[in-house]
Amino acid sequence: MAAITMDKVAAAKETGAHAYFDEAVETMPREQLAALQLERLRATLRNAADHVPLHRRRLAEAGVVPEDLHSLADVRRLPFTVKADLRDHYPFGLFARPVAGLARLHASSGTTGKPTVVGYTAADLATWAGLMARTLHCAGARPGDVIHNAYGYGLFTGGRGAHYGAERLGAVVVPMSGGATERQIALIVDFGARVLCATPSYALAIAELAEQQGVDLRRSALRVGLFGAEPWSEALRREIEARLGVQAIDNYGLSEVMGPGVAVECAQQDGLHGWEDHFLFEVIDPETLQPLPEGQAGELVITTLTKQALPMLRYRTRDITRISTARCACGRSHLRLLRVAGRSDDMLIVRGVNVYPSQIEAVLLGLPGIAPHYQLVVERQGSLDGVSVEVEAAPGVEGERFGAIAREVAHRIKSMVGISTAVTVKPPGALPRSQGKAVRVRDLRPKGG
Repeated sequence: MAAITMDKVAAAKETGAHAYFDEAVETMPREQLAALQLERLRATLRNAADHVPLHRRRLAEAGVVPEDLHSLADVRRLPFTVKADLRDHYPFGLFARPVAGLARLHASSGTTGKPTVVGYTAADLATWAGLMARTLHCAGARPGDVIHNAYGYGLFTGGRGAHYGAERLGAVVVPMSGGATERQIALIVDFGARVLCATPSYALAIAELAEQQGVDLRRSALRVGLFGAEPWSEALRREIEARLGVQAIDNYGLSEVMGPGVAVECAQQDGLHGWEDHFLFEVIDPETLQPLPEGQAGELVITTLTKQALPMLRYRTRDITRISTARCACGRSHLRLLRVAGRSDDMLIVRGVNVYPSQIEAVLLGLPGIAPHYQLVVERQGSLDGVSVEVEAAPGVEGERFGAIAREVAHRIKSMVGISTAVTVKPPGALPRSQGKAVRVRDLRPKGG
């Protein structure tokens, strides 16, 4: 598969590297940005203390009042908030506004328990739309572009977030949602979409089906892909860029603090700009809960600075990343989150070795003879956890080669990740395709064990 063409790279960088949606904010000197954050942090604490009983009690126990915060470092005096707090106070116990005064509710799927419910005032929605417009512009989208939105609509925040951000930008939205992949391909081509919004795994599924249909999306109008909602590796980025002919831009967000649009890469693809005028970012050691120095990997913690309905104080995201405040070549002053390696609660401990699924993905993608589809199966083997890997043969690979390919994959994982795995090679099309967030791990361990 040919690599992304240089004219598309040049076009993406020419339109995105030195153009801003809101230049004054995006290039604000860091001293001014810090002063704005401190002012908004105090207002957020006052909102939380006045209107959310849980936050009021915890702030009182910590002996903190908003007026006592004299620097951003004082945020360390605040208690953490975790996802369990949302579930324990289901559905509206962490809201700072009565439900009747809200404009919208979103919720997680609740597949592992009660869903987490998030609410927005009309002002919150306006803020979100503005941030997503900034995010899309930073990624390379422009007013007048046709934006094909394949993020899921409904209670999931991805579809609506991208939709209203694109409208605020002045783009033309195709509200496709997920599924009906054949029609997705037809509309991308027929409508001349320049921007594709999707999960990276679904973008890959679109590319794969297009190739099977004989449609070369590299020759379409697509130039920019805004991908997020799941961890993905640099290897998968290169695969998507080669097969779709786009510049693949990473977008980060989570429903608990807003939705998509919390941070995004620019055309430099050198870390995601976290929008610091609306969020305060920290990185902590997930074991000691102590702050880590800049550049050291740890758990990302986010405090919202402008949300009315659901202020979040030091929310532990469980996402593992690093922070850099060095100014980006694009000119933006907002800090960068270096690529999210995975979630601390997704990390597997295999015979004493810490492993993220994205590490195995990085090994698999690009190996000859296999397609970019895989699943990890985790099972209890005696007193230890073991991982087996299911991969899919590339189209045209004969069955007699499966054994040799499996041995090569196992060897690569052992040498590059450090764990021994049993590898099974399946025929083309055997593994499930995702229309949203990909399910990469099948955990067969006994519950509670």
